[in-house]
Amino acid sequence: MGTRFTRSTVLSFNQQQHTATMMAMSALCHSRVAARPANNRMVAARATPGEDYAKTLNGITAPFGFFDPLSMSAQTTPEEVKRYREAELTHGRVSMLAALGFLAGEAVENIPLFMNWEGNVSGPAIVHFQQTKQGFWEPLVLVIGICEAYRVSVGWANPVDKGTFTLRDEYAPGDLGFDPMGLKPTSAEEFNTLQTKELNNGRLAMIAVAGFVAQELVNKQGIIENLKASS
Repeated sequence: MGTRFTRSTVLSFNQQQHTATMMAMSALCHSRVAARPANNRMVAARATPGEDYAKTLNGITAPFGFFDPLSMSAQTTPEEVKRYREAELTHGRVSMLAALGFLAGEAVENIPLFMNWEGNVSGPAIVHFQQTKQGFWEPLVLVIGICEAYRVSVGWANPVDKGTFTLRDEYAPGDLGFDPMGLKPTSAEEFNTLQTKELNNGRLAMIAVAGFVAQELVNKQGIIENLKASS
């Protein structure tokens, strides 16, 4: 005799099959959700080559430690991080000279010195350049061009061989070989300490120069005048 299936038997079998399918899908979804935080933690903990290289550089000091709130190093290559460090050192050095120039220029204004033979350069430092006459800009541009050409020849790779905006592999950012007074330490530890000081002072100078410019634009008075007025 053949097996007879009633309507209730078929319905019961379909319900059991549907229940088993839903349970399997639910278990699969729960397993994926449970595994997701672990995967996210693994991705968050995995550092990039650019970030690893950035953490080996000088300039990491308390209380900030490795300060990269925008995670810029994680989005770049070691070569790009190296170029950023070169730019930071260069701009820090220029800013230290600029901060000194702001104060020195305003201190000797109206004195016939430094291409100011008639003593007519006066006011805030941000307008001193505009008051200089012919014979000042030409030597200045020439000196800047020579310095930049020397820096490029020492640190930057040939664009034909390695492409544009690439530093030499053997070049240490900021080390141009210019040390006429022999101040560069011989030991690596002392050099790291000295370069960290240079970086911190350069960073402070960049912020200071930005503040100088903003202050003089606001009230049209020199920094020395502002300091005297606040004392």
